[in-house]
Amino acid sequence: MVRRTRIIRHTAALAAALLIGAGAGAGATSAAADENGPARANRNAAALDAYWSPARMAAALPAETAKGAGAGPTASPTEDGPRPGEHIPPSRSFDGIPQAGTFFWTDAHGTGRTCSGSVVRSPGRDLVLSAGHCLKGYAGPAPRRRLAFVPRYHDGTKPFGAFPVVTDGVYVPQPYYDLGEHAGAAYDFGFARTEPNQDGTRLQDAVGGVRLLTGTGYSHLPVRMIGYPGNAQRPLECWSRTTRFVSDDPADPGTFARIACDAFVGGTSGGPMLVPGWDGWGVIGVIGGYHTGGNTPQVSYSAPFGAAARALYRAAVRGAPPAGPAS
Repeated sequence: MVRRTRIIRHTAALAAALLIGAGAGAGATSAAADENGPARANRNAAALDAYWSPARMAAALPAETAKGAGAGPTASPTEDGPRPGEHIPPSRSFDGIPQAGTFFWTDAHGTGRTCSGSVVRSPGRDLVLSAGHCLKGYAGPAPRRRLAFVPRYHDGTKPFGAFPVVTDGVYVPQPYYDLGEHAGAAYDFGFARTEPNQDGTRLQDAVGGVRLLTGTGYSHLPVRMIGYPGNAQRPLECWSRTTRFVSDDPADPGTFARIACDAFVGGTSGGPMLVPGWDGWGVIGVIGGYHTGGNTPQVSYSAPFGAAARALYRAAVRGAPPAGPAS
């Protein structure tokens, strides 16, 4: 077990060394070099940037309450959580990476909410990946309620500003709305299209992006998982591995990626599971899926990224009318 841990850490360190700078800059270009001419200031983004003060961001609560809250009514130690004698890799607090960040918004009662996300490469250079249970409340004409994405948020700062989510710009699979977050756990992912920030810079131009990987299976090593715990000033990262997990909970059916990493609690949902590649980071999952990401802080899950994820990505890229709850 000690030897395996050392191998993971050595591989992780090597991958990080090879990717330094590549991940941060992958796909990034200058906004001033845009073929459409110089960037224009975005007043909507400026208003959101002003609204989300350090105090408001620090006070925002997780979008979900289940992640890391302990075993639910249908969960048993064999269904969800650490296995007897299983090594749980530790997590650490750090300043984050440009491609990962957090959504901020206000709920129907005006309370600040938050969930994690990551920037994925796209032709429009404006796409964020997260969990479906984080984004599902913003389908169709639902009020945006100051919904914005803040990449690399840490210590009350917004290094790249705030990127508003466009009207009708939230994409969650229709089966997730139809089945619900438990029966539809295998569809717990979503995309959000963003406006430029207050300087008029598009999201991917500002921070780069990670490659969306689909159809790659469930077993990956090494995997770098990043998430923003609710009320935390900095994100967490953890290096581990993903394995195939078949649910035996009839309320949450499906096959999921499973990863052991300590301290991933509410707010980390939607955070990316990243693997290194020759051209930067690739994302093979997000915290969510089975039991909306897991009922314990030590083990997390992801819905599978297959045909449904590819179709949803294409719909978001095209700007197709998004799915939504049945009327």
